[in-house]
Amino acid sequence: MRFAGNFSDMMTVLLKSCLIAQIFLTLAFAEVYFKEEFSDAKWEDRWINSEHSGKEWGKFVLTPGKFYGDAEINKGIQTSQDARFYGLSTKFTPFGNKDKAVIFQFTVKHEQNIDCGGGYIKVFDCSLDPKDMHGETPYLVMFGPDICGPGTKKVHVIFNYKGKNLLINKEIRCKDDVYTHVYTLIVNPDNTYVVKIDNEKVESGELEKDWDFLPPKKIKDPEAKKPEDWDDNPKIEDPDDKKPEDWDQPEYIPDPDAVKPEDWDDEMDGEWEPPQITNPAYKGEWKPRMLDNPNYKGPWIHPEIDNPEYVADPTLYKYDEICAVGFDLWQVKSGTIFDNLLITDDEAEAEKHARDTWGATKENEKKMKEKQDEEERKAAETKSEEDEDEDDNELEETDATDESDESTEADTHDEL
Repeated sequence: MRFAGNFSDMMTVLLKSCLIAQIFLTLAFAEVYFKEEFSDAKWEDRWINSEHSGKEWGKFVLTPGKFYGDAEINKGIQTSQDARFYGLSTKFTPFGNKDKAVIFQFTVKHEQNIDCGGGYIKVFDCSLDPKDMHGETPYLVMFGPDICGPGTKKVHVIFNYKGKNLLINKEIRCKDDVYTHVYTLIVNPDNTYVVKIDNEKVESGELEKDWDFLPPKKIKDPEAKKPEDWDDNPKIEDPDDKKPEDWDQPEYIPDPDAVKPEDWDDEMDGEWEPPQITNPAYKGEWKPRMLDNPNYKGPWIHPEIDNPEYVADPTLYKYDEICAVGFDLWQVKSGTIFDNLLITDDEAEAEKHARDTWGATKENEKKMKEKQDEEERKAAETKSEEDEDEDDNELEETDATDESDESTEADTHDEL
């Protein structure tokens, strides 16, 4: 192998070659536990609708939607009926994530400009009965956007721990436009997490800090009490400051310039009283001057002790059995499209899948929507002009009819 350049050029080529090789090795060892792109008509054979009683279930349909970047790549399942519950799930080969990351990813498109409804997935263990799935069915993870009015536009990240569903202690805002977005949740074996939207990190941290998995490490010492002589008032009233004798004045006084109207009748109108005006001498409530408190010790801080109920758990991240994924939703306005579900142990694989699906079509999707909006705008303008012309024609016809009637009346009058 010959290099026309110098040693630096050769090293650059070698480093790039090593980097490419590392990427291929990473992808080769990446584990994809589940992937669903709804790319064929047999998706209904893989997914099962819930038949749980007492719910009015809506139907999912396969479609790329009203606008898209690629009609085939963007095909997903869409909620098709307003004011309905949606229950749909599928099972796959169970796996555990001991000592490994687990990544949940999918795309959501609220092309109906949703006003109230969920856009999240739920992950289950093998105990799930797909035909009986409902809102109270135990799950492992719930993740994705939820929108309801202007007050709720957030990303849910809920973990089930020892039978309790734990909500994140942070607010993560979701996307609320009509375009497709990809949501990613990464749970790492060091008990950290990352949430991404459109392949960009929007939140991260430690599981123990951002969810109430465990009791607090420290608690207030129940035996400690604030000393009786502890003064936590930074200011005190000046004992030598006295209220001036002329301080107390009424807030309102009779207007001295007011004159009783000449036509005022005391017997008919009652005794005349001048109107009230603000008293310029009024000073409000008197308060003594405040001085620095010489005995001030600062705020008293309750001493803490180790919580005897706290027991560390290095396996907060771990699931022994992940076996199913599904949609358990309520939507007021239907039209949401779900697609590109992926569960893997490799972040690079998840990023690549997002680029190959959402990333490859997002610009064309936006262009198609903008073109449709422009066509609708022009059509609305044309219709408005046609309506105006129609109104003008009707007005002309009315005027012509009125003139004809007047002419007929005149002719009749002449004959008489």
